[in-house]
Amino acid sequence: MKNKNLITQVKALIHRIKVYASNMSWILMEKIINIGITFVITILVARYLGPAQFGILSYATSVIALFAVAGHMGLSGLVVRDLVNHPMLISETMGTSFVLKMIGFLSGLLLVFIFAFVTKSSEDGEFWILLILAFALIFQPFNVIDFWFQSRIKAKFTSISKTIALIVVLIIKLGCIYLGANLIAFAIANTVQAMLTAFFLILFYNSKSSHGLKSWRFSPARAKKLFSQGWIIFLGSIFAVIYLKVDQIMLKWLVSSEEVGIYAISARLSEAWYFVPSAIVISVFPRLIKLREIDPVHFNKRFQQLFDLLFICALAVAVLVSLFAQPLINTLFGYEYKDAVPILIVHIWAALFIFMRAAFSKWILIEKFLIFSLITHGFGAIVNLVLNYLLIPSYGGLGAAYATLISYAVSSYIALCFHSKSRPIFIMMTKSILFPFRYSIYLYRLKL
Repeated sequence: MKNKNLITQVKALIHRIKVYASNMSWILMEKIINIGITFVITILVARYLGPAQFGILSYATSVIALFAVAGHMGLSGLVVRDLVNHPMLISETMGTSFVLKMIGFLSGLLLVFIFAFVTKSSEDGEFWILLILAFALIFQPFNVIDFWFQSRIKAKFTSISKTIALIVVLIIKLGCIYLGANLIAFAIANTVQAMLTAFFLILFYNSKSSHGLKSWRFSPARAKKLFSQGWIIFLGSIFAVIYLKVDQIMLKWLVSSEEVGIYAISARLSEAWYFVPSAIVISVFPRLIKLREIDPVHFNKRFQQLFDLLFICALAVAVLVSLFAQPLINTLFGYEYKDAVPILIVHIWAALFIFMRAAFSKWILIEKFLIFSLITHGFGAIVNLVLNYLLIPSYGGLGAAYATLISYAVSSYIALCFHSKSRPIFIMMTKSILFPFRYSIYLYRLKL
């Protein structure tokens, strides 16, 4: 009898591993394909437009991202958690989160319009670039469908949706380059990508879920509950976007569009790797939620292993990119972007803290310690703004890169040691940073 139970448990474990491995492989595959396509697009568009024009497009994209945070609403992890824990309330959860996000993104759209009219003239090309890119926000609320796929560990459908949309946009942008199109055409292509992604998400969701869009319903009570839990994360995400995108905006204001274009190349090459922690953490998040309730000790052990994995990945990426930064920039982007090399070498090392932050963000949700997301992100945003203001006038893009590195180290690692509840995570991260030494000691003891 015991042997049968053991066999059953082993089979169940193997099945779970296969499910999670398949889910993570889809996420990784989509991210790798998308990064590859985006990388090709970035090279071609950057070479075609040149640093100044590419800088204007990057600046406008950063402005949109800054205002688009209004649609975040702090719902991502909360909705996935509720879909996992309360499967009978799917229609209510999906409908309510969709309406909240729609309100947020429409607010962001309005703010972009106001910003464009206040800062630019209608005769200025940047004015129309901002407005065209802003229309992509209308389609963003449909990303709540991805939350459902995450909760069901079916990431492949989101992956397929994003990949198809990106391939279509690649073809459009290649056509723009071939026809000698202006900057506005590339902005339109970015908006088309958001529209196509939403279309395919809806298509797959209606075919895979018994709770179609028509069954979604808005619940004021659920909205109040979700927002009461998510407002802290929402404010934290605002601060997160500030210190992720404000550097390019400040470079445009304090230096030039050309400096933005050079910096944007470095930032994109660096940020392209951020899918790795996201894919790993999203894949294991539903399991971690359940494990925290069943076995807290085992949960902590798994979290330490997660931090170790994320740090090793980040270290490998940082070393690899630093070694090949110069030939990478010179070969792919040309002499016009040569100043991006030192910026990339500095910027990429922020990955050490960003990778581990991905796991810490989920720990905040699981432990319901949401206020710390606001505190750390707010602190990081303030540090980033101050450092950008001090360093950009003298050092340009390189100063912005140092500001990014320091602000992430402060907000995602150092700040954790100052509170008793987050201190165990600070210790876990420290252990991960010391992983090479820990592993060396482990091997030494094995020899003894």
